[in-house]
Amino acid sequence: MSFLRSERVAAALLLAAAVLGLLIANLPFGASIIAMKDAHLEIPFLRVDLSTGHWITDGLLAIFFFIVAVELKRELVIGELNSLSKAMLPAIAAIGGVVVPAAIYVAFTAGGQTVDGWPIPTATDIAFALGVLAVFGRFIPTRVRVFLLALAVLDDLIAILIIAFFFTTDADLSYLGFAGISIALFGAVSRLMKPRSAWILSRRPQWPINVLLVVLAVLAWYFTYRSGVHATIAGVALGLVMSRRPAGRAAHALEPWSNGVILPLFAFSAALVAVPQVSPSQLDPAFWGILVGLPVGKLVGIVAAGLLGASAVRRRTGAPLTFADLGVVGALGGIGFTVSLLMNELAFAQLPGVRDEGTLAVLLGSGIAIVLSAIVVTLRSRHYRRLGGPAGMGGPFAH
Repeated sequence: MSFLRSERVAAALLLAAAVLGLLIANLPFGASIIAMKDAHLEIPFLRVDLSTGHWITDGLLAIFFFIVAVELKRELVIGELNSLSKAMLPAIAAIGGVVVPAAIYVAFTAGGQTVDGWPIPTATDIAFALGVLAVFGRFIPTRVRVFLLALAVLDDLIAILIIAFFFTTDADLSYLGFAGISIALFGAVSRLMKPRSAWILSRRPQWPINVLLVVLAVLAWYFTYRSGVHATIAGVALGLVMSRRPAGRAAHALEPWSNGVILPLFAFSAALVAVPQVSPSQLDPAFWGILVGLPVGKLVGIVAAGLLGASAVRRRTGAPLTFADLGVVGALGGIGFTVSLLMNELAFAQLPGVRDEGTLAVLLGSGIAIVLSAIVVTLRSRHYRRLGGPAGMGGPFAH
């Protein structure tokens, strides 16, 4: 299972699953596969009624967001975001990478019914971006990778807040309260798994605590789902409240399943879209807003904001990234993929035709960003190789 922790493998599986889903959806038997995705699997006594696709996006994807939250907490506590001076530049660049793509999208859709889809091109896929960097950027210095990771983590934090605030309607406060209690208990119980806790030092069996944590996590997910808040937020909250050492071990154990099963399943499911048989002029403006917003908006926003931020915080950081390095990060930032596909599902849940066009736009926009970033990263890597830079970079839990 360890090979599934590789950023290269994770990116390859994600891309292969999306291509396979798009291909199958457009074969003669594609309609039956799409129907299976839309078939509902209900648990009547719990009042849970979700389609197969939603069991993936609302259920399994919560595990992915748990891992993201653990990485975010790690960076905030002991990583590259643990002080204001360190976090300032990636935060400014991340904001630029959200504002510009959103503005481009709104410029295409202003006055239309799809303008609410503005969050779709604002996301960066951490796994995919790091995978492309690992494949093509062998000699890219660690500081560029660390900056990309910090920016992508902040980018995902913004995406999480967008999901929580813009895609939540009529929240049930009682269920939200039960979710909060479950999450608080989860955080408290996780302290028993700290290396120097009384439970561990007394050499008591760990499995009862693990079972209790799983039960509390499922309850937190259930209550969050019933509250009307998107259920993946439960994964985020659990990752943030869990004690750091146990959380790191849990994320490390779950990472192969996320990379090898959950994310490919989501990519396959989200890409099950029949290509619309229409001319380009008949496509919804949302399609063009996403298609341009991802590769162009993210690049322009990250580079422009990064340059402004670098000039503002130069004295604090001492070693700001160059324009070319920011170009590498900006190009990689345009790979929206996982989170953009999720945003698309949420934004156009009531507009299935536009949702399908949005899925194609995310795949095409991310594809353009992949090609562009592969070229930019390769050229920059050759530059650093000529300068005699060392090769090799670790995974997200290796630094």
